Amino acid sequence: MPVVLFDGVCNLCNGVVRFVIARDRRARFTFASLQSASAERLVAGRLTIGAMPETLVLVEGDRIYTQSDAALRIAKGLGFPWLLASMFLAVPRVIRDQAYAFVARNRYRWFGRRDVCMVPTPAWRDRFLAD
Repeated sequence: MPVVLFDGVCNLCNGVVRFVIARDRRARFTFASLQSASAERLVAGRLTIGAMPETLVLVEGDRIYTQSDAALRIAKGLGFPWLLASMFLAVPRVIRDQAYAFVARNRYRWFGRRDVCMVPTPAWRDRFLAD
């Protein structure tokens, strides 16, 4: 099952998680904050989470996607009409990731941040990895 790793204290990132859950009719994705032990275990030896705090991470089997690759592959997994966003995978990654990085650098200023990571509602608890 694909796992989405997100910045648990970022309001924008938490909004993205809520957006994905609401549109993931097949409950394909599970979630964990980048600050969690679950995230560290999932990427151990393949990615250093501390070095990439400004990215969304998608772990699918033995593959790890970050930044715009992660966002667009998540959209693709949501089905129609959201999968249409995956057409942007044809745009060179360097261009996509520059736009992604601009938003990521400004996300706290534009959307704010929380003092603690999001706590899933009881209805969503089974969609989140426990530490």
